[in-house]
Amino acid sequence: MALWFCSARLFLFLFIVSALPIAYIIYQERAETDHHVFHYHSSGFFRESAKWDDQSRSFLVTFLEGGVGEIHVPQNYTRDVVLNEVTVVKDSDLTGNASLGLALDRPRNRLLVAVADMFGNRYSALAAYDLSTWKRLFLTKLSGSGDEKSLADDVAVDADGNAYVTDVKGSKLWKVGVDGEILSTLTNPLFTPKEWYKSLAGLSGIVYHPDGYLIVIHTLGGYLLKIDLAKGDEVKLIELAGGPLSFGDGLELISPTKLVVAAGNPSGRLVESTDGWETASVVAKFKGPMHRFATAATVKDGKVYLNHMVGMGYPKKTHALVEFVL
Repeated sequence: MALWFCSARLFLFLFIVSALPIAYIIYQERAETDHHVFHYHSSGFFRESAKWDDQSRSFLVTFLEGGVGEIHVPQNYTRDVVLNEVTVVKDSDLTGNASLGLALDRPRNRLLVAVADMFGNRYSALAAYDLSTWKRLFLTKLSGSGDEKSLADDVAVDADGNAYVTDVKGSKLWKVGVDGEILSTLTNPLFTPKEWYKSLAGLSGIVYHPDGYLIVIHTLGGYLLKIDLAKGDEVKLIELAGGPLSFGDGLELISPTKLVVAAGNPSGRLVESTDGWETASVVAKFKGPMHRFATAATVKDGKVYLNHMVGMGYPKKTHALVEFVL
C-alpha cells in the first residue's frame, strides 16, 4: 500500500510539473497584446527566417526541413485572420539540408537562400530562385564532404548583385558573384573570439549597408563587425554600448542608422549608430512571446516584425510574426 501510495504521489507530481509549462504556453498564446501579430498555419514546426516582399504582398519564410514558403497577406486582411503558408520551393536534390537565411534581390527578381547540412555540417550552398516562377537559377556549392565543417547561415546582397554568405560553424564569409560563381572567401582573426566555446556559433546575421559595407553579428561573441568592401574588405569591431548582443541571429537594417537584432529572448534589440557604424548603442529592447524563439527580422509598411522559429499546435502548426514595438 505504501509503495502504491508513493507511486501515485510521484505520478501526480510529474503530471502537475508537466502540465504547468503547457498551461503557461496556452496562456501566452491566448494573452492580449499591445502589438500586432501575424499568425499563419504551416505544415512544419520550424521556420528559420522571414522577409516581407512588398511587390507580392507576402512574407517569404524558410523551412528548417528544407524549402521556402509564401504567406500572402490580402488587401482586406484583418487581425483576427490566421493566414496560410504555401510551399513554393522544395528541391528534391537538397533533401536532408535546411534552408536558413534568405535575401530578396528585387532588382534582379530573385530570392537568395543559404542551404546547409544542419547536423553533420558536411554541406553548404547558396541557391537563387526566380521570384516569378520559383525556378532555381543556380545552386552554388560552398563546401562539401572532405572540406572543413561549415554551416551557411545567412546571406546579404550588395548593389551589384554579389551575395555574401556567413559560415556560423567555420567563422568565415563567402562572396558569390551575380551568376553564382564563388569570388572569394574572407577570414579574419576578429571572426574567432579567444574563448573556444564562443566559436561554437560564430558569424550569423548579415546586412548590406547602402554606403558600401557589411554589418555582421557574431552569435555567441555578442558583437557586431563592420566589413568595408571599398577598403579591401577591411574588418572592424563596432564599439557597442549597452551590449553584448548574445545569441544574436538575424539582422534587419531599418534605416542607415538603425539596426534590429533578432536575439532569442528578449526577442529583439534596436541598435543605433550616428557615425557610420564605427560605434553603436543598444537603444531599445523588446520582449516578445517568452515561449517562442526569435530568429529573424523584417519590415512591412514601416513596422518591424520578428520571426519566431517554433510553431505551436497539431496537425496544423501555428507560427507567429510579432511586431517589434519601437
